[in-house]
Amino acid sequence: MALKFHQQIISDLLEDSNGGLVILSSGLSLPKLIASLLLLHSPSQGTVLLLSPSAHSLKSRILHYLSSASTDSVDGDPSLPSEITADLPAHHRHSLYSSGRPFFITPRILIVDLLMQRLPASLLAGIIILNAHSLAETSTEAFIVRIVKTLNRSAYVRAFSDRPQAMVAGFAKTERTMRALFLRRLHLWPRFQLDVSQELDREPPEVVDIRVPMSKYMVGIQKAIVEVMDACLKEMRKTNKVDVEDLTVENGLFKSFDEIVRRQLDPIWHTLGKRTKQLVSDLKTLRKLLDYLIRYDAVSYLKYLDTLRVSESFRSVWLFAEASYKIFDYAKKRVYRLSMANDVKSDEQVKNVTGKKRKSKGGGNSKEAVDGTAKSNTSGGVLLEEILEEAPKWKVLREVLEEAQEERQKQTLSGEDNSDDKDNNGIVLVACKDERSCMQLEDCITNTPQKVMREEWEKYLLSKIELRTVQTPQKQKKKQKVPKGFGILDGVVPVTTMQNTEPSSVCRQEDEVLKAAAAKIKNLGKTKDLALGDNKAEIQIDKTGHQTKGKDKIKNKKGSSRSRRGSSNGKNAMEDEAERLSGSETEDKASEPNTSRAPEVDAIHSSNPKQIPPVCFYALESDQPILETLKPSVIIVYHPDMSFVREIEVYKSENPRKQVKVYFLFYDESMEVQKFEASIRRENSAFESLIRQKSMMMIPVDQDGVCMGLSSSTDLPASSSQNSLTRKAGGRKETEKETQVIVDMREFMSSLPNVLHQKGMRIIPITLEVGDYILSPSICVERKSIQDLFMSFTSGRLFHQVEMMARYYRIPVLLIEFSQDKSFSFQSASDISDDVTPNSIISKLSLLVLHFPRLRIIWSRSLHATAEIFTALKANQDEPDEAKATRVGVPSEEGFIENDVRAENYNTSAVEMLRRLPGVTDANYRAITEGCKNMAELVTLPVERLEELMGGHKAARTLREFLDAKYPTLL
Repeated sequence: MALKFHQQIISDLLEDSNGGLVILSSGLSLPKLIASLLLLHSPSQGTVLLLSPSAHSLKSRILHYLSSASTDSVDGDPSLPSEITADLPAHHRHSLYSSGRPFFITPRILIVDLLMQRLPASLLAGIIILNAHSLAETSTEAFIVRIVKTLNRSAYVRAFSDRPQAMVAGFAKTERTMRALFLRRLHLWPRFQLDVSQELDREPPEVVDIRVPMSKYMVGIQKAIVEVMDACLKEMRKTNKVDVEDLTVENGLFKSFDEIVRRQLDPIWHTLGKRTKQLVSDLKTLRKLLDYLIRYDAVSYLKYLDTLRVSESFRSVWLFAEASYKIFDYAKKRVYRLSMANDVKSDEQVKNVTGKKRKSKGGGNSKEAVDGTAKSNTSGGVLLEEILEEAPKWKVLREVLEEAQEERQKQTLSGEDNSDDKDNNGIVLVACKDERSCMQLEDCITNTPQKVMREEWEKYLLSKIELRTVQTPQKQKKKQKVPKGFGILDGVVPVTTMQNTEPSSVCRQEDEVLKAAAAKIKNLGKTKDLALGDNKAEIQIDKTGHQTKGKDKIKNKKGSSRSRRGSSNGKNAMEDEAERLSGSETEDKASEPNTSRAPEVDAIHSSNPKQIPPVCFYALESDQPILETLKPSVIIVYHPDMSFVREIEVYKSENPRKQVKVYFLFYDESMEVQKFEASIRRENSAFESLIRQKSMMMIPVDQDGVCMGLSSSTDLPASSSQNSLTRKAGGRKETEKETQVIVDMREFMSSLPNVLHQKGMRIIPITLEVGDYILSPSICVERKSIQDLFMSFTSGRLFHQVEMMARYYRIPVLLIEFSQDKSFSFQSASDISDDVTPNSIISKLSLLVLHFPRLRIIWSRSLHATAEIFTALKANQDEPDEAKATRVGVPSEEGFIENDVRAENYNTSAVEMLRRLPGVTDANYRAITEGCKNMAELVTLPVERLEELMGGHKAARTLREFLDAKYPTLL
C-alpha cells in the first residue's frame, strides 16, 4: 500500500479483535482500503463475509484492486472473493462457508442460511459491512450480527462508510448503529485529519481553475429559479410543520434536502393539504432545473421545460410564482425568437451590407448566418429566427484540449516527457456527470458545436410533427373546443394571424411557425439522407478513431475566454459517427466500465494547425476506477464533484513522480460553484458533529456480543407480569417453552423477523405459497405496510391472497402495520366520507370484510407492537408444523394436495354450489353449512327445518320447490 493513512486505519482495526466502525471522507479510496484488508486475510483464520446489496458499486472496485494486486504479486492470484447467490444449492454454499475464503453475500441470503443452520459459525472469522450509513437497529445486518455473536463471540465485525452526512442524520444515529453491531470503537478519518492532509498535500497536482462566464440568459434563468425556490420555501414555512433552519436555498441544492423535508413531514404526511405536498415535489423539480441548466444544452433544456409545462400545469405551485415566466421565456430565447417580417427586413438589409448572409441548401425561405442564427419565413408574416445558443463550456473545453496538445508537443521536443506519460499515450480524461453529457461532448469534439445544436434543434422540431400525428385523431371529433395545455406543445391549433386580439393567439401562432419549420425539415429529409449517403461512402474511421478517407471542411472563428485567445473550432464530416452517437443516447450503458466504452477522440488531422490529443470521456455516475486504469496526465473536470476531486488527490499521492495537471471548469457566479463549496462545508460540519458525539458517546461495557439495551427492555414486561402471579405456587417462575414462527423467505426484506427474534421467538424461514407468517396450525397472517396495502388493493392482489388464506386456514389475519415514526391513521378525518366510493381505502376495506367474514384485521403501530400482538395470538395455541405449512397451496402432479388442510375446514366446491341455489343468500348460507354435514343431508331436510336454518318461510319454500321440481320431458 502506498497511502500511509490507510495503513494507520488497518493497524487500528487489527488492534481490536472485536472490530470497529470506520467513517472516512468520500473519495479517500474506501474500496482500496477494504481490498488491502482482504489481502492480509489468511484462509487459516476462517471465512470472511462481505455484506453488500446486490447492486453495490463498491463490489466491482474492490475486485478491480484485488485483481491488480494479484497480477503485481509474485504468488499470483490470492483467491479473489466470489459471490454467494441463492442459485447455489445448500450443500454447495455450506462447503463455501467452510473454505476460509472471502465472499460477497447479500444480507437476505446470509440471514436465511444462519437461521437454517447452513453456516458453521465457528469457522467464521468475521463480517465486513460496506454500507454502515444505511443501517438501523432493526435492519437485517443487525439481525445477522446478533446471531453470529451468539454463536461465535470471537468473530469480528468491521463496518465502513464514506458518507458522513448520512451518519449524523437523526438522533444519535452513529451511537445506535454501533450498539446494534456490538461495536465499541469509532474511527473517524476526515479530509482535514492531520495524517490525511499531510499526505495528500505533500505532492499536490497542478490545478488550473477556469471560471467560464455564463450567458446572460443562463444568468437570468438561474436567478429566476432561485427566486421561485425561495418563494416555495417561504410558503412551506407558513405551514409551521417543518424545521425552519433546514429550509434554505443552499440545502435545497442537494438530494438530501428532499429526504430532510420528507423525514420531518412523514409522521403527519396524511394530514397535510395538497398544497404542502405539492410544494415538496416542486422543490425537487426546481433543484433538477438548476442542475440541468448547467449540465445540458439549450434545446434539451427547453424540451424538458415543455414537458414540465404540460405535466405539472394543473397542480403545480411553482408555475404560478412571479418569476416562473422568466424561466420559460429565457429558455426559449436561448433557442429561437419570433419576429415580424417588417423587423426582419431591416435586419436582412444590414446583413447584406456586411456580407455575412448566405443561402442554405434547403431553399429560398430559410436563411442561415455564419454565427449560427437562421431566419425562416414560414406563415402569416412571422419569421422564426434560430438562436441555438451553445454552452459556454464547449468552447473552453476545446481550447483546453488544444492547450494540452501544445504543452505535450513542447515537452516532446524538449525531451521532458517522462516514462509515466508515455504509458497512457497522452490521453486526456474528461469527467462528466452522466453518460448523456459524455456522448454530447464527444460529438462536440468530433464535429462542431454548431452541428450538434443543429441536430438537437431538428430533433426538437420533428418531435412537434410526431406529437401532432398522435393528437390529431383525438382532436378531430372536437374541433370547436379550446385545446388543453399551454403553448408550444399543442399540436392542433389552427393557423391565426398576429392581428388576433385573443391572449392565446401568440402561442398558437408560435406553434404553427414551429410546425411549419418542422415540416420543411421533414420534407427535405430524403434529399439530405441521399446527400449524406454519398459523403458517408467516402469516409472511414479506423479502430483508433482516425479518419482515413475524406476531407475536413474547417472554418476558423475567433473567440475568447478569460485566459485564452485565438481558439479554433474544428468541423469534420464524420456523419456516421455523429448519427451513431445520437442514436445511442437512450441506451443504458451505465453498467459497463467506461474504460471500454468511453470513446477516444484522436487529434483531427487537417489543415488546422491546432490539434487536440486523444480524449477519454468518463461518467462520474458509473463509479469505475478510471484513474488507475488509464493513468492520465491531464484531467479535465467538466462537472466538479467533491468525491472525484479526492480521488484525483489520492491518485497523485500514489504516483508522486507523475506530472498531473487538472483543469476545473466552473461557471462563474453559478450554483455549480455554490453546490461544490457547500458539499465540502456539509461534510466538514458532519465530521465535527461526529467528533463531538464520539467524545460523549455511551457504549455499554459488555458490548462484545451481549445485547444489553434490547434484551433488557423486552424482559421488563415479563417481570411485571410475574408479580401478578405470586398467589400461584408462591410466585414460582414457570418454565417457558420456546415459541416458533414460520416466516416466508420474502419477508426478510422487512425488519419484523429481526424484532420477533429479539422477543425470543424461533424463526423458521421457508417458502410459503399462502400467507407471510404462520403462528399456529389455524392462524395465518398476511402482513401489509401502508404503501403495500394501497398497491395491493389497486392491483387486486390482496383479494387473491385473502381468498387463499380463508380457503386453507380457519383464522385468516390481515396485519396492517404502520411505521413507528408515523401517525397511527390512514388519512385525515376530513378525507373520510360517509358514502362508499371506489377510491376510498376505508370503502375497500369494508367490502373486503363483507366478502370474507372470517377475515380478522389487526392494526399495529410499529414493529415492536406487532411482536407483542403475535405473542398474544400464540398464547394457548399449538406450534405450527413446518412440513404442513410448506405443502399448503402446492398441488401434486395429479392436481390434488396431499394431506390437504382444506378438507378439514373448507369444501370449496360444495359451498359454491350451495350459494347458487334459490333462496340461499349471503346472510343464511353459513347457518345452512353449520346445520348440515353435506349436500345429501340438505336435500332430505323438511321445510320446517329449512325455515329454522334459512331464517324465513319464503326462502325455505323456494329452496324446497327447486329441490322437488321434476325434470321436464318432451312428451
